[in-house]
Amino acid sequence: MTEFTEISAGGVVYRRVAAGIEVAIAEQRDRITQQKTTRLPKGKIDPGESAEEAAVREVAEEVGLQARIVGPLGSAEYEYAHDSKRISKQVHYFLMEWVPGESLELDGEMDRTYWCAIDEAAKKLTFEPEQRAISWAKERLGT
Repeated sequence: MTEFTEISAGGVVYRRVAAGIEVAIAEQRDRITQQKTTRLPKGKIDPGESAEEAAVREVAEEVGLQARIVGPLGSAEYEYAHDSKRISKQVHYFLMEWVPGESLELDGEMDRTYWCAIDEAAKKLTFEPEQRAISWAKERLGT
């Protein structure tokens, strides 16, 4: 099995509302299993791009929001297999504050995007590393 490495970045985008704190999450069909998944916006870092730049870009492309980075949350590492390849993946997560304004054009990767109460987000997210990122965000935001 051939080994590859992927480095990605994404964020926990939050906004404060009367009821508390909400985060942006998205639904899509997993490209490997075709199962519906719920996830945070994230994606591969392009050549010459910093992790922070990639996180801001991926948020804009996948959930159509402008956001500013508040600070790093942490990184997750995991492996998965696809087409006879073993991929070691590292994802850098950032806490990101929503910048109100017009919605941006989506790249079509997500089927649905929405705001979710931060206390409910971890239960909705499909993957454990992203659930962990929500926990890190809650700690950072003091919720």
